[in-house]
Order: sequence, then C-alpha cells, then structure tokens
Amino acid sequence: MFQKDLLKGYRILVTGGGTGLGKAMSKKFLELGAELFICGRRGIVLEAACQELEEKTGGKISPFVCDIRVPQAIDEMLEEIWLSGPLNGLVNNAAGNFISKSEDLSPRGFDAISNIVMSGTFYVTRACGARWIANGDNASIISILANYIWTGSAYLTPSAMAKAGVSAMTQSLAVEWGGRGIRLNAIAPGPFPTKGAWDRLMPNANLSDKYTRTVPMGRTGEHSELANLATFLLSDECKFLNGAIIPVDGGQWLNGGGTFSWLEDLNDDDWKTIRAQIKQSNDKDKTERS
Repeated sequence: MFQKDLLKGYRILVTGGGTGLGKAMSKKFLELGAELFICGRRGIVLEAACQELEEKTGGKISPFVCDIRVPQAIDEMLEEIWLSGPLNGLVNNAAGNFISKSEDLSPRGFDAISNIVMSGTFYVTRACGARWIANGDNASIISILANYIWTGSAYLTPSAMAKAGVSAMTQSLAVEWGGRGIRLNAIAPGPFPTKGAWDRLMPNANLSDKYTRTVPMGRTGEHSELANLATFLLSDECKFLNGAIIPVDGGQWLNGGGTFSWLEDLNDDDWKTIRAQIKQSNDKDKTERS
C-alpha cells in the first residue's frame, strides 16, 4: 500500500515501543525507511525488541529506558536523541489499563493509569514541541487513544478520563501548533489483542468473546491495520490532516460496544476471580522487569 522508503529521513520516537501495538508500529516504520527510537521502563524488553526488529527489517533502532511520568527523565532522553539530529515524528503509545469496579479502585490504582496516559503523554509532547518550536522544525505527532473517549466507559474510569484528556490535548495543540508546522492527530482503536494489556482487560476467554461480539465486523483488529493508519498519519502524504481523531475498531464505537458496561452482569465472585487473574499478570510482569 505504501511506496518504498516512504519514511526515509524520518526520525520517530515511539513511547512504549517495545511491546504490543507500539512494537507493531515500530516495525512498519522501520520497513519504510525511518530511523526509530523506542522507550519504556523495562530495559530487557526494549533490548529484545530492538534485536528482533533489526533482524526483521534491517532498520536502525535505538532503545531508551525512560519513565515518561518523570519530566527530567524525558528531557535527558531527548537531549541524547537530539545530539544526532531532531526528531520529526512522535507516537504517544505508552499506556496502562485494567478493569475494576470504581468503588474498589484505590488512589494509587487511579494514578498508575492517569500518570502514564495523560500526564506522561503531555510531558513527552510538550518536551518535543518546545524543541521543535525553538528550532522552527516541522513534525507530526500521533497519540493512541481508545474508542470509548466519546462515551466514557464503566469499569475503565481512569483510562476513559485520561484518554479523553489526551484527546483534548490533541485538538488543543493542533490549533496552537498547527501554524508552526506541527501536526497532531490521534487514533482511537477498538479491540486489538496484545500481551499484557489484553490480559488485564480480558483476563479470561469468556470476557474476550463477549467483547469481540460487540464489533459489527465480528473480529478483533490486526496489528498491521493500526500500523498502516499510523504510517499514513505520520507521513507527508497527508500534511493537511490536523486535529483528527480516527477510530479503527470495525465500527464498534457506533454499536455502543466500545464501553465495558456489559460487565455489570458480573457478580462479586466473578470480580474476585478477575482481580486475582490481574494480580497474577502484574506479578509476572514485575518478575520479568526485574
């Protein structure tokens, strides 16, 4: 679908680029000639992703261990990247999420999501934007949202709030920075199964099946389908597209299925089981990180 070397000369940072959708987008960008930088909190995961992507694409990719909740860490990463030249693309992909009854959600649980999704995304965007504006550089920013930004979602309140905040950021800065050569757009995915995030949202097959049935097309998304859209939005082939938020969900949000309100059918025992499954997934994640 894309011409060879479409992204040649692009230098793109993908937050959370070592796993899931971030890794899928990174692979596509590398295949089309971009130089990639990925960041995340787990060095082992980033190194493995870089090795795999380099072997598959032959492209140039550099990993950075960075917690985007910490502005100083972001500035240190960007200072190192800018030593070899400015970025001209940013994909805000890093996120966190899990299902929970809101009355059971602790402040720490809320912060775990909102600090990454909303605060972290703004910190990275602002830090890159300030550098681009100071140097008069053109750039393109994509943020990965969720298709429940238009409706909110029961049992996903922190994510719905944070993603809606990033949506507002996208449209606000599209106006503020558009005249300075910086475009901002966003993608609102529906169900795209990924290891980690999917385990926390769909900790068992029954929940996964129910959720997938809310998609009019009757299936989940392929990672390549989202990567193709991200490529189009980043490229100079659509330079007049600015401030757009595009759903890629098989029509799910139009069917009211982007929300998790159907979880109201669960009883207390179901929620205990789900919490245990999510904890097991988190414990495994911590073990791999250490």
